[in-house]
Amino acid sequence: MSDTKKDQSGGLWENVKVLAQALLLAVIIRTLFFQPFSIPSGSMMETLLVGDYLFVSKYSYGYSKYSIPFSPDLFEGRIWSSEPERGDVAVFRLPSNPKIDYIKRVIGLPGDRIQMTDGVLYINGEAVERELVGSYEPEGKYSQSDDVPVYKETLPNGVSYTTLDLTPNSPGDNTREFVVPDGHYFMMGDNRDNSQDSRFEVGYVPLENFIGRATIIFFSIGEGASPLEIWKWPTEVRLGRFFKSAQR
Repeated sequence: MSDTKKDQSGGLWENVKVLAQALLLAVIIRTLFFQPFSIPSGSMMETLLVGDYLFVSKYSYGYSKYSIPFSPDLFEGRIWSSEPERGDVAVFRLPSNPKIDYIKRVIGLPGDRIQMTDGVLYINGEAVERELVGSYEPEGKYSQSDDVPVYKETLPNGVSYTTLDLTPNSPGDNTREFVVPDGHYFMMGDNRDNSQDSRFEVGYVPLENFIGRATIIFFSIGEGASPLEIWKWPTEVRLGRFFKSAQR
């Protein structure tokens, strides 16, 4: 074999090694540290919008089989576990179909009693502080709706965030009292009238199903546009949402 062919072969092998190392590093970062997610629905408006891209901290709650790509059945429960806090915006696997990721806010902790009455959230029999702070002009498929009332809720631990009231007296505004089982959490969307969450078929979410805590929005583009459609960036990219907290 000539020196030229040896050099070509060696160069190709070096490229393969570099690519393999880069892929391994990406898998490690995605599994242990941060994983990107996109927002496909309006259930967390106005905290998170359709077209937001955000990072989720994988180490915030420890690790379960759902932390690993393809969710292999290597172990049960969580390792290095840390419990979610009330008010956290978190990504989890849907209990009825663990292939599907959901993002909602932690409202109820194990043992809590949760109920909605006339649109007001009650935790353990006490109404959560709720203040009308303005209105929101919907965009995308909601753009023909009237301006939506925006409320500021403050949970018992002091965490505050805004919620939308799209439809007064909707089915989710008046519920039975839910008692959260041990090892489970009650999750709700900030867009209270357009969220499938623990009030409905989502049910209580086991700690094992948590993927991580939402941290920061790193990219945002208007609903209906793709990040790959670079020619739409001048009109569709929402620069004001870059590096915004994904929590509130």
